[in-house]
Amino acid sequence: MEIIISAVLGELTTRSINFFTSKIFKPTPADVEDRLRRVLLRGQVITDESMGRQITNQAMLIQLGMVRDALYRGQFMLDTFSCQSHDEDRKDKVMRHSSSSLSKVNYLKRLSLSSRNTLVLKQLQETLDDLSSMILDVEELVVYLMSCPRLRCQPYSMHLQLANSMFGRQTEAQRIINFLLHTQPHDGAEELEVLPIVGPSQVGKSTLVAHVCKDERVCGHFSDILFFRIHGLTNDELTTFRDSCEMRYQNCLANNNKEGSRLLVVVELSGDLNEDAWNWIYSASKLCLPTGSKIIVTSRSDKIVRFRTTKALTLKYLSHEAYWYFFKTLTFGSTDAKMHPSLMYLAMEIARTMNSSFIGANVTARLLRDNFDAHFWCKVLVFLRGSFQKHVTRFGEHPFDLLNQNRPANLGRMATPAEDFVLYHQYQRSPEDEVPKIRIQDVMYGSVKPHGKFEVLAWSAQIPPYYSYVFACEIRELATTATKRKRSAKKGVTLS
Repeated sequence: MEIIISAVLGELTTRSINFFTSKIFKPTPADVEDRLRRVLLRGQVITDESMGRQITNQAMLIQLGMVRDALYRGQFMLDTFSCQSHDEDRKDKVMRHSSSSLSKVNYLKRLSLSSRNTLVLKQLQETLDDLSSMILDVEELVVYLMSCPRLRCQPYSMHLQLANSMFGRQTEAQRIINFLLHTQPHDGAEELEVLPIVGPSQVGKSTLVAHVCKDERVCGHFSDILFFRIHGLTNDELTTFRDSCEMRYQNCLANNNKEGSRLLVVVELSGDLNEDAWNWIYSASKLCLPTGSKIIVTSRSDKIVRFRTTKALTLKYLSHEAYWYFFKTLTFGSTDAKMHPSLMYLAMEIARTMNSSFIGANVTARLLRDNFDAHFWCKVLVFLRGSFQKHVTRFGEHPFDLLNQNRPANLGRMATPAEDFVLYHQYQRSPEDEVPKIRIQDVMYGSVKPHGKFEVLAWSAQIPPYYSYVFACEIRELATTATKRKRSAKKGVTLS
């Protein structure tokens, strides 16, 4: 506690000194970069400490989330500046080895670099000021944080922690836990509380709920947790829902036979839910669920918000800065990215093409980590840029946007540009289900070429609910080459 408080007080002193010295000395980009690194380190200490604490104050969670987002922005700006500096150094070496007749070009280039450095310095300074102010604003939060009870956790390297935890959802997870553990006062008939969780496809709704349900506090609070996937709200589905609730309720009474036995019901909706169907589900739940039970409903449609008894939780895709932090950490693992500026530049450019796809990040990061070579990374970057741009030109949308909607998308193959790799549908397989032995990276970046329609394994999650993501796909030869040869053969022309 003394270390964190002294760090905050130290930052107060540093900012006071910097205010006066800035009036006398004009800071250089290197100076601002160094100060930003120190402030990022202080912010990282605070957020790391918060991850090991049980925080129930909602305002505190929101404030910590703002600090975390500011850290991602600061780290993104720092990495962007480092990559630009490396790129300029590389180009400058090339220019120095060029002919002296390029002196005029060199002069104009220096003018361009000067204006660019001024802009970069301004952006770095703004990022530093915003982050410094935010850390100063959380002085009281740091003191309060130390009074929160610790959570039991195991030490991990950061890349292992990200691979085995729900990245970027600490605030949302704690909010769900607070909802589940909250008990109503016993001054009348208790209301059956419902929390809707809304968000687009592949944003992590099911993963977040499963992650929360594995928490020791939640497991100890509920006698049992029921999961339901409801697709078309047919009579069979509704009957199964009611019968399962009644059966689990009877089991709870038989096994525990005490007041406090409660159930958590998680309903995953794949379609819209009309009001009549919801009233039926809610009425059936009130009749067969014991006192203190709760319901979580997840859906892509925000129509379920009107069925809430508490404020709905809306999930959005990660910001570009947070996504870059996630992608960089998975790609470099325990290797310090700053020691490989060329690779970090390539990784940042590759991350830009991913369109914030979690599956794309996990697949590509593993591929790059297994082939830690600048030449290979450069080939991957050129391939992805060309493939995705071609897809946008042909279909008007990024392929990952179509895949998130479970619509077909055309990707290329790095080894054979004359072929299309068509992904039709995505499936989620449970841990008990069999998954394909062919991986998607073996087809996209390798020489594996199955015939006909087949399935590939994209990614197996290492966190609950431990889904494996499988695509039904096919390899097609581009029609242009074959068509040209047929037309040329008909005309009697031989192509060399």
